[in-house]
Amino acid sequence: MEHVPPPAEELALLDRELARLDARRSQLLVRRAWLLSVLTPPAGPPAGPPAPQFAAPFGPPSTARPAAPFAAVPGSPAAQAGPRSAQNVLLTLGGLLLTIAAIAFTLVSWGHMGIAGRSAVLAVVTLAALAAPAVLLRRGLSATAESLGALASVLMILDAYALHRVAVPDADGPGFAAAASAVLAVLWAGYGLLLDRLRLPLPLAVVSAQLPLLLWAWSAGAGASVFGWALLLTAALDCAIAVRGPGLAVRVTACVGGWTTGLLGLAVALAQSVSADAVPDALAPAALLLAGAVIALFGAWRAPRGLAVAGGVLAGLSGVAAVGGALRAGMEWDWSVPVYLLCGAVLLASVRAPLPRPVGQGLVWASSAVTAAAVLASAPPVGMSLMGTVSQLARVWSGAPDGGVRAALGTEGPAWSQLTAAPLVLLVVAGLLGLAHRSWDRPAGAAGPVVLPGPAWRSAAGTVATVLCWAGLVTLPAVLGLSYATAVAAQSVLVAAVFAVAVRGLRRGAGAPGTAALVCGLIGAVSTGLLSLAAQAATYAVFAVLLLVFGAVAVLLDDTATPTRESPQARVARAAGTLRIAQSVSACGAVLCAMVLARAAGASLGLAGYRAAPLMLAVTLVTVPLGARLRNRLSALPVELTGAMAAAVAVVMAVPDRPFLALVLALSGVLAAGTAVRAERRPVAGYLAVALFVLATWVRLSASGVSDPEAYTLPVTVPALVVGVLRRRRDPEASSWTAYGAGLTVTLVPSLFAAWLDPHWLRPLLLGAAALVITLAGARLRLQALLLVGGAVLGLDAVHELAPYVVQVVGALPRWLPPAVAGLLLLVVGATYEQRLRDARRLKQSLGRMR
Repeated sequence: MEHVPPPAEELALLDRELARLDARRSQLLVRRAWLLSVLTPPAGPPAGPPAPQFAAPFGPPSTARPAAPFAAVPGSPAAQAGPRSAQNVLLTLGGLLLTIAAIAFTLVSWGHMGIAGRSAVLAVVTLAALAAPAVLLRRGLSATAESLGALASVLMILDAYALHRVAVPDADGPGFAAAASAVLAVLWAGYGLLLDRLRLPLPLAVVSAQLPLLLWAWSAGAGASVFGWALLLTAALDCAIAVRGPGLAVRVTACVGGWTTGLLGLAVALAQSVSADAVPDALAPAALLLAGAVIALFGAWRAPRGLAVAGGVLAGLSGVAAVGGALRAGMEWDWSVPVYLLCGAVLLASVRAPLPRPVGQGLVWASSAVTAAAVLASAPPVGMSLMGTVSQLARVWSGAPDGGVRAALGTEGPAWSQLTAAPLVLLVVAGLLGLAHRSWDRPAGAAGPVVLPGPAWRSAAGTVATVLCWAGLVTLPAVLGLSYATAVAAQSVLVAAVFAVAVRGLRRGAGAPGTAALVCGLIGAVSTGLLSLAAQAATYAVFAVLLLVFGAVAVLLDDTATPTRESPQARVARAAGTLRIAQSVSACGAVLCAMVLARAAGASLGLAGYRAAPLMLAVTLVTVPLGARLRNRLSALPVELTGAMAAAVAVVMAVPDRPFLALVLALSGVLAAGTAVRAERRPVAGYLAVALFVLATWVRLSASGVSDPEAYTLPVTVPALVVGVLRRRRDPEASSWTAYGAGLTVTLVPSLFAAWLDPHWLRPLLLGAAALVITLAGARLRLQALLLVGGAVLGLDAVHELAPYVVQVVGALPRWLPPAVAGLLLLVVGATYEQRLRDARRLKQSLGRMR
């Protein structure tokens, strides 16, 4: 047993342990202060001798304890700014002020001195600013030298401006600026190499080197091609500096400048290549793009990994744009996409070239980007083919359109004439990916040194190939301008084929491609179903085919139909539930198709909406025994729920006519009672059947114009309550809702509705008295159904009786009083919130203990 000391002894132990901890903290603080004094010499007089060390930090407490052991140590770096930080701030402010003064002198005070004086002042100040850093660097004042070097750089720019205004005022502005920027770049480069400890001149020289060629092209009034060459030559110079330049700052500056000028130059060349109408017009932009590709490849060869991959991407895209632009010149844009796609596919051969691995990866990504762009450019007709079928909802059974499938999709012929190459692009990409997926070892072995593709890449290739093949085939009827009947037949066959691929893939364990085919089949089924709504015969044919297809898919994906000897991938797919989910979705799809056929049958027979509701219930009549047949399958519950949805649709259809609504509710109750025969469905279906029967009775009474429903409901309530009493005697554990719920609601609820519509006082009085008796009986016998049903009816009856008086009182009260009372009530409830919460919990527990 663990020994627990007396409180006095335990308090003494805690005091001794705290004293030891204070002693150890004091020792560590003293040691820290000494280390700080060694690392950062103090600016003031030396401090006194350090406090003595503690010999035994965890021994008996020392008598010499510090006055404030948890106080901050004075002189820490966080308490004062470093000397170099203050120096840099002062030097930066001083340099800025001198620069502002020089600019003001040059631009504002120019007219107060003669030409010789102004030139002499600027020249003397510039030479002094250029010479001072050399002296300062020899004396170790590097920060001051940097500030004066920056000032000298600004003064050199002002000297160039002064030279233009004084010596050559008639010279062309852009031309003089080009020459001045070139000269300044050379001077700054020489100055930075001479004083290599200064960090600003060399990056400034790189920045200045970006301007000469562009300003020269501007001054010469050159065209876009000359500007493109100027940008690319500047990018080539930047690339060379980034590879061979001295210092990290110079290389980073050159890299930024190279990417900026290179991308601008390639953008100019690409715009010219795309707009070229003939092959000779496309040759000059192609040469420019190829030059950009060479520059990007040269820079990527020696760049770090990330920049090397980016350079490879840029080189690959530039090469594809150059060759593709020359080949597609003069073509329509829709047929230009396959040309670029072909060039992008040829670019994949670069994986066998002797290139650094990052560069090869960049070229592969460039080829992938071209392929993705081609697919995106071919995507609009897919959306038009799928979404255009929604327009048939506004003209159901209006007849087959004269303009073929294009008219059924709501689009004109000229819109499709510019998309003729889209199916070809999609099918070609799908074919290439499908070949790669089927014989994965060859492309994986070829690209292994570059990208090292794994099994996930193979699955992705198969998935994308499936989707693109389906998308390409979906667009073919509209692109080819087929007739409406031919297009509907082709789309139906395509849906069946896609589902066959899905079943084959899922049964073999190809999870991602099989799932993709299943999703494509579902989308295609919806689109084909909407397309078939234009003609009556097409609607019956398509939805009958879809019903058979969905049913066949559900049967073929059944667990018992799956082979026992399966691959590991199939076992993984089974563990994830892919087969079961696909089976459930297919079974629900079959039920939905049956619902459409039932509604179409009602419309063909010329029945009004409410008269066709029993035909919709026929679907539920089929799903009830089918759910019992599929009892041990996961698809049983989805099928039954979809059948229940058909019954709900039938109820909604019958709402306009109350006699038919009562009939539909009664038939639905019969179907629910049939479902309740099964033990696993009884808890839900049993209550649902009772509710439907009771509701059917109420609706029938209302439809018959009965003003005294008690004459019809009491003969049902009394036997129902007697049966409930006998049930409780035989089974005391039976719920009160099962025994008395139906019998009570059959009479109380219709009577409550009648009381709310009755202007006299007798019915509400009798109903309130009966509800009060039932409520008291439920409280006395601890029966939940009697207590809740009787209390609810009693409360609603009281509200009906008190409502006119409440309205009169509220109308007589001042308008500010109701908000005030509501606010006061909220305050009281908020103040006693915890007590109200406990009361609510106790009430819930009390109700839960009732039967």
